[in-house]
Amino acid sequence: MKDFTTIRNEYRKTDWQQRKGAVATVIKVHGSSYRSPGARMLIWDDGRWAGSISGGCLEGDALRKARQVMREQKSLTVTYDTREESNQNLGIGLGCNGVIDVLIQPVEQVMPVVEKAVEANRPLALATIFDGPSAGEFLLLDGAGETLSSSGQLLQRLAQADLMSLFLSRKSYAKMFEEGIHQYPVFLELIQPAPHLILFGGGFDARPVSQLAKSLGWQVDVTDECIAHIAPVFFPEADKLALCQREFVDRDFSITGYTACVLMSHNYEYDRDVLRKIIFSDAPYIGLLGPRKRFDKMLAEFRQQGLTLTTEQLHRIHSPIGLDIGAEAPDEIAVSIIAEIQARFANRSGGFLKYHSGPIHQRSATGEVLKQVFLSDEPEQKTATSR
Repeated sequence: MKDFTTIRNEYRKTDWQQRKGAVATVIKVHGSSYRSPGARMLIWDDGRWAGSISGGCLEGDALRKARQVMREQKSLTVTYDTREESNQNLGIGLGCNGVIDVLIQPVEQVMPVVEKAVEANRPLALATIFDGPSAGEFLLLDGAGETLSSSGQLLQRLAQADLMSLFLSRKSYAKMFEEGIHQYPVFLELIQPAPHLILFGGGFDARPVSQLAKSLGWQVDVTDECIAHIAPVFFPEADKLALCQREFVDRDFSITGYTACVLMSHNYEYDRDVLRKIIFSDAPYIGLLGPRKRFDKMLAEFRQQGLTLTTEQLHRIHSPIGLDIGAEAPDEIAVSIIAEIQARFANRSGGFLKYHSGPIHQRSATGEVLKQVFLSDEPEQKTATSR
C-alpha cells in the first residue's frame, strides 16, 4: 500500500498540464528479485521517479521504456532477465538472479485504481491485463463483490470469480484467460490496507515510534488523557491526535484487523484500563511497554474481576514489547517495536535471515515469487537461498 500512497501523493503534487507520467508495476517474478509482484513506481517525463521496482538494476531501463509509453499512450510489458547467464547483464554485480515482468502504463490509466485503493482502507482485489491489445484494462472489486472501478466489461466476464477467491487465498498471481480465439494474460492482485498504528500515550518515547511508522507509510493515531502530550509539534506526521479519556477509546477509534495498538503511557492504571477495552477488539497486535511483571499484575487484577484472557487473546498481547535487539534509547526501542509489528503482520519470526535455509520471499509450488501479504497464517515456502 505504501507504493499506492506514494504515487497518489506525488500525482497530486504534479502539474500534469506541464508533465507526462507513467507507472511501472512488477507483475511476475521467477527466481530472485529485490521487490515482489505488486511493487510500483511513478515515472515523470523529466527522468524523476518515486517508489521502486528493484534495487536499482531495472529503474534506468524502465525510465527509457516509460518515455515510449508516455509518447504513444499505450501500455507496455517488459521482461527483464537478471540471471548471470543472461545476455542482458542487468543483474551482474547487483545480487539479482531472476526473471521479472514489468507492466508500464500511462499514469492516467492507473490513477482510478490508485485513488480507490488508498481511500478504501479495506482489502481489494485488482485484475489487470498486462499484454496484448487490451493491456491496461482493469477491474477493481471489494470483498463484497462491488465494482469500485473498471475499464470495461471484459474482465467482469473473465475474472470476477477468480478475483473474489483472492480474499480467501491471499495469493496474487498471473493467469491466462481465454474468450473465443483471444487470450488475455491477467495479473490478479490482492491489495491490503497499510497497517494502522494507534499509540496510547504521547510521551517523548512515543515520538520516534510515530515517525518511524509514518516513514513506512502506515497510518498513525496518537491519543492521551493529557493534552500537553499530544501537541502537534511533537507528532507532526501523525494522521490523528486525540485527547481521549480511557473509557471512550473503543468509541473514538476504529480498530480493525489491520490495527496495531501500542500502550506506552507509563501510567499503569491507564494502560491497564485501555488494555481491558481493546483486548476485545479485532487488533491482531497489542504491545505493552514495560517489564513482564507489569503485565502479570494486570492479568492478576483481571482475574480478580472475573476476566480470564483466552489463549488467542494472550497471543495477541506482546509484553515486554519489541524484538530483542538490545534497544535502550527511545530511537532504538522504536526500531524494536516497529520491527515486531511488521514481523507479526507479515507472519514472520523476526529472526536472523542468515539462518533461513530458504528464500526470503514466499514462493508458489512452481517457484514463482508471491506478493507479501499481511496476517496470513500460511507457513512460508522455502526452496533455495534468495533475496
